[in-house]
Amino acid sequence: MAVARVTEISADSPTSFEEAIRHGIDRANKTLRNVKGAWIKEQQVVVEEGNIVAFRVNMMVTFVLED
Repeated sequence: MAVARVTEISADSPTSFEEAIRHGIDRANKTLRNVKGAWIKEQQVVVEEGNIVAFRVNMMVTFVLED
């Protein structure tokens, strides 16, 4: 029987929410093994002088624990 754990991470991108998600998953894969999925909890934009300068996501990443 597999046991999974969930951890929350934040990632951002100057281009899009999709790129922010990809950055977050890529970074999670460098530290965590057996990443199986992610739930996007929040999306935000960072605004400076009336312009969007960053797209940010907070996500819950699920990974399976090893025996």
